[in-house]
Amino acid sequence: MAINDPHHNEAESEVEAAAAEEEDTGAQVAPIVKLEEVAVNTGEEDEDVLLDLKAKLYRFYYDGKQWKERGAGSINFLKHKKTEKVRIVMRQAKTLKICANHFVFPSMTVKEHIGNEKSCLWHATDFADSELKAESFCIRFASVDNCKKFMETFQEVAESQNSKKENKDASEAAALLDSLSVNDDQKRETVD
Repeated sequence: MAINDPHHNEAESEVEAAAAEEEDTGAQVAPIVKLEEVAVNTGEEDEDVLLDLKAKLYRFYYDGKQWKERGAGSINFLKHKKTEKVRIVMRQAKTLKICANHFVFPSMTVKEHIGNEKSCLWHATDFADSELKAESFCIRFASVDNCKKFMETFQEVAESQNSKKENKDASEAAALLDSLSVNDDQKRETVD
């Protein structure tokens, strides 16, 4: 039984045409330009990641008195291997543009955003735009657990930086006291 449907023959010829296009002709196309692999320095090579979470970051604009989205991506606490200073770095997911880049200092605090358990707020002197600027940040996570992890890590880092600062200050003061000496001439003047 032969099919006399004109649409059937047309559909069959389209399938054959598509199969012919996919057929390997054996031709090889050489690249026009040869690209060499380039080492990219992110500035994070000497740092260990303490925490890495996905989130959306907002920055408060005082001119318009409103929160504006700064970017969505990965936020990291990075601890420098030598200096042990910790900074927060956030990059946008697709472009890897820096949204936040600042150190965590002992005086910094983080608090939960009122009315939203998945968000928290903090203030910092940020360097994301290649200039130091005081900023207010709000960050929103996908889950309450991630928000709690972020806040706990933030507080632990701030407290650890405080104890390191106190130890460093005490060590510097002790070193200065050790370096103090009284000359014999000064002793005689005070005795006379």
